[in-house]
Amino acid sequence: MLIEECPYIEPLDAYGAFAGFADSHFLDSGDRDRFAYVVASPLHKLTAKNGQVNLDGFPVPGDPFAVLADLMARYSVEADPKLPPFQGGAVGYFGYELAQQLESLPLAPKDWLNMPDMAVGIYDLVIAFDQLDRRMWLISTGIPETSSPAREKRAADRMGLIRKYLRLARPMNEMPDAPSVPDIIRWQSNFDRAGYEDAVQTVVDYIHAGDIFQANLSQSFRAEYAHDAIPKRFDLYRRLSLASPAPFGAFLNFGEVAVLSNSPERFLKVTNGHVETRPIKGTRPRGSMPVEDAELAQELMLSTKDRAENIMIVDLLRNDLSKVCKPHTVETPQICMLESYANVHHLVSTVTGALQDGKTAVDLLAACFPGGSITGAPKIRAMEIITELEGSTRGAYCGAIGFIGFDGSMDTNIAIRSICVNKGRMAFNVGGGIVADSIPAAEYNETLVKAAKLFEALGINPDVL
Repeated sequence: MLIEECPYIEPLDAYGAFAGFADSHFLDSGDRDRFAYVVASPLHKLTAKNGQVNLDGFPVPGDPFAVLADLMARYSVEADPKLPPFQGGAVGYFGYELAQQLESLPLAPKDWLNMPDMAVGIYDLVIAFDQLDRRMWLISTGIPETSSPAREKRAADRMGLIRKYLRLARPMNEMPDAPSVPDIIRWQSNFDRAGYEDAVQTVVDYIHAGDIFQANLSQSFRAEYAHDAIPKRFDLYRRLSLASPAPFGAFLNFGEVAVLSNSPERFLKVTNGHVETRPIKGTRPRGSMPVEDAELAQELMLSTKDRAENIMIVDLLRNDLSKVCKPHTVETPQICMLESYANVHHLVSTVTGALQDGKTAVDLLAACFPGGSITGAPKIRAMEIITELEGSTRGAYCGAIGFIGFDGSMDTNIAIRSICVNKGRMAFNVGGGIVADSIPAAEYNETLVKAAKLFEALGINPDVL
């Protein structure tokens, strides 16, 4: 593996040199996490749709998780512990509908965006950033070559390629302008207020009938997007990340398909076999004044409803982790801790474990997918009800985004606060967990609170929707 430390460039500026290239991705870390990554020019491209898996454009047999596991098993790189954790491997998204490959679930009747259920690249080149110490490295693994001379030559050649494009990086300090008509037109939701509140009440009725304890219900805001305006997607991501920094930002560019994400929620992290997940359940808006803000935070901390909702999901995740973790290692070191972001307060818990010998990060992802915090409990019945009431695929929303390293590491987030684009269409979902004492009007209002920074980034006035 060839490693070269370079003069530090802000990660957002560095990615600007690659933003126009398909299959270039940016894993951002906003204001909460230390590391960020840029990848480009993948070795392999893996996609899946409705159970059909394609590797480098050719159909291959097997379910998407198994194919990914086999692909990752071809390569092994021992990570340098002095560098940021990701030093080559898989980067991309795992869409919500991948659950169809894991469980017997009903198909959603509509697929408005028609995105792949999974889109992942395998990358031998990484630009890694330590934002705390303001250091930056170029990492070239030399994969897929196996002999030392060939691997060294490929690593050097590929390093030269990424160095060449990095010279195009320029400072991007100003907030880009909001998109305007005709760039983005005809914003609307798949629910009006009455329809969403009726759907919330239906979930409550299912809970009282004993079907479930909780389900996550979302509404989808959708628009047509001028096809020749595609390069402006990175400007939208910049607006989103500047308006509302989050620990798990991502700009994934697959060509016509793109995902612009700004998630506060870690899904699954693996470091040397140690597993961590941090579910979010419980939300309040930020107050306009310090006293009001503190009161809202205190209200959330004392809410028996929100704490119960969070603890239900913790129990679900403990069960999921136990499928692939060693006996008696699954623990909950933190329950219902307050975390505050640009426009919301959240309750966040932490669940940890130790992977069983022989189990991999991909095994863990499949065992826990999709995350319980954005499905409900029991998970399968909750997902059936979600499909019934939402009536459309979710795409990347409520799936996962992140990396799986050649060294067996992984860090993925729950793909909330995410804008999805495909072939002139754009959509983002916002939702919340519905429990027995949920009030439909309050749940609808909570979705708008969560959507506020997305509306701002997109230049939408929600009052006219």
